[in-house]
Amino acid sequence: MELLRAQNVDKRFANHLALDKVNISVPENSIYGLLGPNGAGKTTLIRIINRITAPDSGEIFLNGRPLHPDDVHNIGYLPEERGLYKKMKVGEQALYLAQLKGLSKHDALKKLKFWFEKFEIQAWWDKKVEELSKGMQQKVQFITTVIHEPKLLIFDEPFSGFDPINANMLKQEILDMKANGATIIFSTHNMGSVEELCDHITLINKSKNILEGQIDEIRNRYKSNIYEISFHGEIDKLEGSLNNHYEVVKKLKVNGKNAIQVKLLHQTNENELLSLIIPSVEIISFNEVMPSMNDIFIDVVNENKNK
Repeated sequence: MELLRAQNVDKRFANHLALDKVNISVPENSIYGLLGPNGAGKTTLIRIINRITAPDSGEIFLNGRPLHPDDVHNIGYLPEERGLYKKMKVGEQALYLAQLKGLSKHDALKKLKFWFEKFEIQAWWDKKVEELSKGMQQKVQFITTVIHEPKLLIFDEPFSGFDPINANMLKQEILDMKANGATIIFSTHNMGSVEELCDHITLINKSKNILEGQIDEIRNRYKSNIYEISFHGEIDKLEGSLNNHYEVVKKLKVNGKNAIQVKLLHQTNENELLSLIIPSVEIISFNEVMPSMNDIFIDVVNENKNK
């Protein structure tokens, strides 16, 4: 089931084309990565989904129908640029923002108590926002983003300013929200987080979609037929067993053991590779090397530059 769709969305600011017939389809109950270099158009698309700005052409659909102004109540948005009022007290501000999102004062206080206890930040309630570190402020803004339990959550660089412990805590919260039925659009430059969290991605560059699909399918699409072999024995002896159907890509150590990366050439396969090396060394492990999303991001963006 599709929760959100952007269809042929165009947006221009003066002489700059920010979005050029961009399409995305976000499945319900998924974590969807919206990726791209700085200035690619990601934030513009997020602002259009949140009705902060309007497209010049194209349309946004939610649950199969055109996005309506009231739909913003079903969306939680954590922007990259945080927007808390520095002079207000944390609790006062959190309560105000929760009520803006449609919660009664009673329900807002109840939910805020739950989240403040969960994040162990009860002592911050009467502090001013300006007294908090950037990471602490992000915890507060995260709470105010999710407090009304919206169907769609949009996080733009949510881990910025967090130490690894708090980043992992937030990742687990995001996974828990998905498990409880939420759909999440997740924009980040951290490709490690994309691999950990995302089911699908769209990569935008120069205002256009240039790559989209399921994470596993994309990584499989860009694999290079490279295999890593960890073994007991001599690398020279293993290399000597290979013929011209295989290329040695890299020699390395894995957990103190000799290892080698080999690229399959022509129409050869892994079984043929194994049959060549088994007589020469004792194999500890044999794995296909899949490309990281970081490598794919760089390769696809660089390839797009030349078009």
